[in-house]
Amino acid sequence: MKNGTIWCDDQGNTIQAHGGMILRHEGVWYWYGEHKDAPVSIQNGMEHLNFVGISCYSSTDLMNWHHEGLCLTASEDPANDLYLDKIGERPKVLYNKKNNNFVMWWHVDRRDYEYAKQGVAIAERPEGPFRYVETIHPLRADSRDMTLFQDVDGKAYAIFSSDWNKTLRIGELNDDFTGYTGRYKDVMQGQSREAPALFYRDGLYYMITSGCTGWRPNSALYAVAEDLMGEWRLIDNPCMGPDYRNTFHGQSTYVFAVGEQLYLMLDHWKPGAHELKSSGYSFLPITVRGDYMEIPWQDEFVL
Repeated sequence: MKNGTIWCDDQGNTIQAHGGMILRHEGVWYWYGEHKDAPVSIQNGMEHLNFVGISCYSSTDLMNWHHEGLCLTASEDPANDLYLDKIGERPKVLYNKKNNNFVMWWHVDRRDYEYAKQGVAIAERPEGPFRYVETIHPLRADSRDMTLFQDVDGKAYAIFSSDWNKTLRIGELNDDFTGYTGRYKDVMQGQSREAPALFYRDGLYYMITSGCTGWRPNSALYAVAEDLMGEWRLIDNPCMGPDYRNTFHGQSTYVFAVGEQLYLMLDHWKPGAHELKSSGYSFLPITVRGDYMEIPWQDEFVL
């Protein structure tokens, strides 16, 4: 699996799981992401990629992936927020032990990006199908790039860019993971960060983010905190190697662990409605020592 390129599943088809994440459940890895191999339509003279749904792939070794299909499917109802003219980005899924089900959140928008909401769906199986529940403005705020994070105590949080991307907001979810409790913390105010990816290691919380430069790559930055809902300290760019100042021409999307080893997932976006389906992926190893983080470039993902 050559980093920075598009990968194929066990049938030889390109993996369509952009802006996504990886969840491990009962010994199987599940990769969720945006399905970008979709029809292109014209609206107001501009080309737009139709929303068709969210993909799910499964693997037992992180190297060979089987397409489980669309775990969340677009609606044929023009009034529904899953209709083809909407945007569905950054899907994230958590397993809810209390209810023995799976909960998905994702960024819902219109093509002008002024809708800025979050969608919620639930499923009994990790591969779906997920049933649409609702779309909301979380904590009465706008929301664009987002992720989910489950803490060591089992509590779940959504982290999202708000205030027109000027602020990152951390909101506590309820016990069902389907709504907010009202408790939240604003961090990196005025920093204009997006694409958050979080993890916890040895008493510290780490958050990797991207600058807001559209489809153009920029320098990743990371921050640390002793308390998830406390004060975050912005540290530095963790990337090392060729093009590290441009995050290897990629953008952060999620952090997953294989045993004790952490990996950062990157999307290598190819802008343009016809090109997004060819956007590549990278899985890169993370090293942390105290508040020091290092993410070196590797040509291939190997375990």
